[in-house]
Amino acid sequence: LCKSCISICLAILLTFELSAQPLSSSNLPLIIINTNGQVIPDDPKITADMGIIFNANNARNNITDPYNHYNGKIGIEVRGQSSQSFPMKSYSIELRDALGNSQDKTLFGLPKESDWVLYAPYTDKTLMRNFLAYTLSNEMGHWAAHCKFVEVVINGDYKGIYVFMEKIKRSTGRLGLTKMPVTDISGDAVTGGYIFSLDKEPNGWFSSFQVPNATNVITRQYSYVYPKPEDIVPAQKDYIKALVDSFERAAASDAFQDNIVGVRHFIDIPSFVDYMIVNEVSRNVDGYRLSSFFYKDRNSKNSKIFAGPVWDYDLAYRNANYCNGALTSGWAMDINYVCPGDGAGLIPFYWYKLANEDTAFRGSLLCRWKSLRSTSLSVNHLNYLIDSIVTLTAEAQLRHFQRWPVLGSYIWPNPSPIATTYYGEINYLKQWLQERLQWIDANLANTGPCAKVPTDEEKSFVPTIYPNPIISQLSLQIKTKMNQEVSLQIMNAIGQKMNIQKIAVIRGDNLITNIKTNNWSAGFYYFFFTNQSGEQVIKKVFKQ
Repeated sequence: LCKSCISICLAILLTFELSAQPLSSSNLPLIIINTNGQVIPDDPKITADMGIIFNANNARNNITDPYNHYNGKIGIEVRGQSSQSFPMKSYSIELRDALGNSQDKTLFGLPKESDWVLYAPYTDKTLMRNFLAYTLSNEMGHWAAHCKFVEVVINGDYKGIYVFMEKIKRSTGRLGLTKMPVTDISGDAVTGGYIFSLDKEPNGWFSSFQVPNATNVITRQYSYVYPKPEDIVPAQKDYIKALVDSFERAAASDAFQDNIVGVRHFIDIPSFVDYMIVNEVSRNVDGYRLSSFFYKDRNSKNSKIFAGPVWDYDLAYRNANYCNGALTSGWAMDINYVCPGDGAGLIPFYWYKLANEDTAFRGSLLCRWKSLRSTSLSVNHLNYLIDSIVTLTAEAQLRHFQRWPVLGSYIWPNPSPIATTYYGEINYLKQWLQERLQWIDANLANTGPCAKVPTDEEKSFVPTIYPNPIISQLSLQIKTKMNQEVSLQIMNAIGQKMNIQKIAVIRGDNLITNIKTNNWSAGFYYFFFTNQSGEQVIKKVFKQ
């Protein structure tokens, strides 16, 4: 018999097996998997058969149609960590030839590859949180997994809507890093490309620096992603560890903002800015600390460490009832101070250094934010993306929630209130996103070339000192209309000089924190601020 005839016969048999199931045809592609009686394990992959029905020209895909997009062997295993406890499983898939070897194929118009993911949006009742994060990152100019919504049947059992997507991997069509064989152990060859991460089950090297405010797991261990842990050789391990160690030492130093010896020598600042934006827009409770990837190409191509690709946003966009994950206010980055005892791992110190102390980074962040708010991060555009998936899945989501009747029910870690309908979930998402964007608008540091500055002030800078009275330390805020240098001289009431320093300030708001005053006597102190044009502001404060 011809292959297509066999496919039709198998599909007809599946139709009878599915008599109690709601699927006969769909506007979404259909993926049919047969494990031939085997249970799909966590590891290793078992060999199974997979067929994909994906008709051209937006034609409907009938369960009785031949397997016209893929018809062959696969390796399949359950994937994920906490999600493995859900009845709807996610899977890793490897395309295989008849001999069991991996083979690259183009599926759904995506670049040719052998490794793919079938993601199960069980706890994500909008079905689209990962899609939103990956699409946003792609629109910002970074590679992130491309997604295709499908319906899946395994061993005659309708499994609902899945997101078929690319896996983070070094390859021509994904992260186009230089390939590293085991012989790349010296010179330019050992410098890349690498992919490494922070995650729950690390396998690599430990950082030498503690994470801020931790109460249990105080250091983080990185993971080897590419080359794989079983493939990476000692010289390659030594290189990537030494590079990240050097970056972290630079971030911890007083010269961390220096262009030559500071963090900019080691990392690509725009990628870190964009990575922060994706995590903060979604208020991802796992952001920066779990499923957190970095990559580094060969020096002859690019010597910098890049943040990303973004990955795993099922607990983002108001879908976590812990560590303030459902709030529209507050920074996702503050999880070390909200949940300092989280045993899965906290956020490395360098993110706080960049976001809170690096004036140029904060200025770049504001400019990038303002640019994106008129394009990818406009409410209209985000609603368009959401509505496009709602329209696409309008029919299939009825079957999905018939198979998995979770609407209106608590599925870990859904926050309250819990919508009782799919469209209620969508409305919650839209409302939350709008409020989240507005909160970030109002709370990003107003600094750098895109800062709003007062136009009615007589002087070009306005300093503020707080607290007043001083207790043990003080902070300065200097608002300035331009980049300039401000000299500060502090004197006590009898004319003794307590402090003299020059402060480089940039347009907008500048914050200088934790100035120690422990050895100052009680009484009044005078702060003389002077810029290079001769403008002077005098402030008087009291030390208790």
